[in-house]
Amino acid sequence: MDFSKIDLFEGISGEDAERMMSCFGASFRKFRAGSEVCDYSGSGDDVGIMMSGDAVMIRTDEDGEIAVMELFSDGDIFGEVLAFSNDAGDSVKVVAESDCEVMFIKYAAITKRCERACEHHSRLVSNMFGLIAKKTLSLSRRIEILSKKTTREKLMYYFGILAKNYGSEFDLPMSVTRLAAYICADRSAMTRELSRMQADGLIEMEKRRVRLKKAV
Repeated sequence: MDFSKIDLFEGISGEDAERMMSCFGASFRKFRAGSEVCDYSGSGDDVGIMMSGDAVMIRTDEDGEIAVMELFSDGDIFGEVLAFSNDAGDSVKVVAESDCEVMFIKYAAITKRCERACEHHSRLVSNMFGLIAKKTLSLSRRIEILSKKTTREKLMYYFGILAKNYGSEFDLPMSVTRLAAYICADRSAMTRELSRMQADGLIEMEKRRVRLKKAV
């Protein structure tokens, strides 16, 4: 198993990471696109690590309104905040956007004191808090997206973030339906706006492939 691309195991050798798997009781599961990866409604005691593929965290409120909370790709972790605490009420689920493989670790196995006072265990806990800080930055960018007044402004800002990470041509990490929920826009209205943006020469788009023609 290649742990080199997983930030949670930064500074930990592959050999040491493999040994930690039995200590953590890690399990690996594969999921088809569209299938439910896990359900954090009411409680959450597993931390998931994306080994490959893409997934999204979806919250459904009591009125049935759906909001995409977070996006996950190779090396990302999810559930680490919910494992601290999660109030019952709204439904919170992680759903596979593509075929993916996920490693699950019990949160208690990460936070409990290591019987061997293992420095690698301490490093992993430190890495996790670093990832939580990184996620805070990601959520602040989400707030920036939602603060934009128009659907076009939201889309261009989000495309600009993707362009900084992947270049001017990139694949959307989610479906158009999920994208509408992510930026809190009506799907039909957003689809029309995407068409207008292509007509105005701002982007080229085919399915999930987007080419940003104007810098943001």
